[in-house]
Amino acid sequence: MEIEKDITLKKLNTFGIEAKAAFFAEISSTEDFLSLIKTDVYKNNPRLVIGGGSNLLFTKDFEGIVIKNGLHGIDAVHQNEGHVWIEAKAGENWHKFVLWCVEYGYAGLENLSLIPGCVGAAPMQNIGAYGVEIKDVCEKVYALDMETGKETIFSNTDCKFGYRESIFKHSHKNKYLITSVVFKLSKKPNFNTSYGAIEQELSAMGVKELSIKAISQAVINIRSSKLPDPAVKGNAGSFFKNPEVSKEKHDELKKHFEKLVSYPIDNGGYKLAAGWLIEQCGLKGKCIGEACVHDKQALVLVNLGNAKGKDVYALSEEVLQTVKAKFGVTLEREVNIY
Repeated sequence: MEIEKDITLKKLNTFGIEAKAAFFAEISSTEDFLSLIKTDVYKNNPRLVIGGGSNLLFTKDFEGIVIKNGLHGIDAVHQNEGHVWIEAKAGENWHKFVLWCVEYGYAGLENLSLIPGCVGAAPMQNIGAYGVEIKDVCEKVYALDMETGKETIFSNTDCKFGYRESIFKHSHKNKYLITSVVFKLSKKPNFNTSYGAIEQELSAMGVKELSIKAISQAVINIRSSKLPDPAVKGNAGSFFKNPEVSKEKHDELKKHFEKLVSYPIDNGGYKLAAGWLIEQCGLKGKCIGEACVHDKQALVLVNLGNAKGKDVYALSEEVLQTVKAKFGVTLEREVNIY
């Protein structure tokens, strides 16, 4: 492991934003990290751990040390007749890991295909799509204390999962380096096809016998048709969370906006489709500099080539203010701003 100076972060964030890190180190083992925390550079500077860089927006240079989590490895650590427990290191590419599970016939993650990022970010964000969330399959999370290097094991309950939330985003933010995640997957699939356009896509694909591989491919097809490829157009996926409102607020909005897109949630309230709200404000295609609201999916902000992080942030602020003025609903950014 080597500590480098003045390293560009442009290729380390999927937005493709130009920013520099005062210091940079990539760790490929826990021993690397334990060595790193003993250095003066680590002790005396702000720290930022990154994986795939898919949930970041740099608005300026990072005046500290950026630590790239390069821990790799996938192992079946336990199994019985119905389930298998898979431990994946935090630096593994998420989509490649999902495809690995699908190839071996381990069910539970297929609906989460083609989500950008690495395994370590999955429990932090409680990533979810098409009716499945990480909280449904996460057994435990292994992490190292950022100060002492001591290992802690977090159970599913310990993680305090919520909608795009976990303990790692709040009380434990920047306090732990996630090293691996254990997933409890099924050997006997329980197909989940009722959410979104999965059933229609499976039909269009001509699928006659349902399988987790078919569902994974359907999800890949749907996401590819809606979301821009970060390699072509820099982006961080969904920039905003779908807001949750009370039944009273929902009913009030429904009176004024008959086509309001919403979904009932467990607490009696409703989740609103943030993309629909943004689109109704006429913001699709709206740009500040080379930062734009994607013209196919308003939830996504894109870099047309040379966007500045400050422009992306300013655009997101305009989206928040416009939606608030029209609907009285406060959107929340899903992306971490630095």
